[in-house]
Amino acid sequence: MDNRAGEMEMFITAVDQGGFSAAGRLLGVSPSAVSKLVTRLEDRLGTRLFVRSTRALQLTAEGEVYLAHARRILADIAEAERAVAGGARLAPRGRLYVSASVAFGVSQIVPLVPRFMARYPQVELDLSLSDGIIDLVDARTDVAIRSGPLGDSSLKARRILDSPRMIVAAPDYLARHGTPQTPADLDRHNCLRFNFRRSTDDWPFRDPATGTLWSRPVGGNLLVNNGATMRRLCLDGVGLARLGRFHVQPDIDAGRLVVVLDDHNPGDIEPIHALYVGHEHLAARVRAFIDFLVEALPVLRP
Repeated sequence: MDNRAGEMEMFITAVDQGGFSAAGRLLGVSPSAVSKLVTRLEDRLGTRLFVRSTRALQLTAEGEVYLAHARRILADIAEAERAVAGGARLAPRGRLYVSASVAFGVSQIVPLVPRFMARYPQVELDLSLSDGIIDLVDARTDVAIRSGPLGDSSLKARRILDSPRMIVAAPDYLARHGTPQTPADLDRHNCLRFNFRRSTDDWPFRDPATGTLWSRPVGGNLLVNNGATMRRLCLDGVGLARLGRFHVQPDIDAGRLVVVLDDHNPGDIEPIHALYVGHEHLAARVRAFIDFLVEALPVLRP
């Protein structure tokens, strides 16, 4: 493809400097290179832009028209680059599309939104909460927050939180059904499970005496597709649930839920990642949002 902007810049320089030799010295090329480019430009346009003489260059009427348009076009290019590069180097700005699971979004991101917006008032946050898997490119999403192990993907990922998992139940449920003392006791309890594809009916455990890790199947009469629903049903006393700490820590602190079989907890972690389309020049608003989450999210320990 022809470098039209480069041709325009050399043409304008020749006009402003009053000749090919002066333009060549300023641009670091030979006078003949400037002359050849102008000739090639005239051939393509099918008209003469200069009247050449031994004293100076004089623009033709067509040259005057081309000069005015060329100056405006290069000014527009410069303004476009300033608008984009300036936003990247200076204050983050523009619309930021963020997707997160319902449970994580409601419990972790939404409470942080006022702080983020106060820090970056020129960012327009477009937040969508859904437990469905999206394609970032097709959905025009800048950042997707997802929990669990990562699959093979061309996306970049930054780990923003590690959330220990635990088994919890409402005090009312335990009062009616008893508190399990060993994993074998779960056979007599309603264990809430997930129905999405990567889930299993096995819960992992650790032998407190030997440290051996093992798992056993659990059962119950209810399956759901997201952690927010499971937490709500667990609060309502429907059964026991195994959830990440970020789901339930406020409920534990308030006494609405109780941790059970904690001495058998295997210590596994639910990793939370920010996924984004990687690029050498990441938009400032994207980088600012991810950095903010890493800074603001709580440290959750086993």
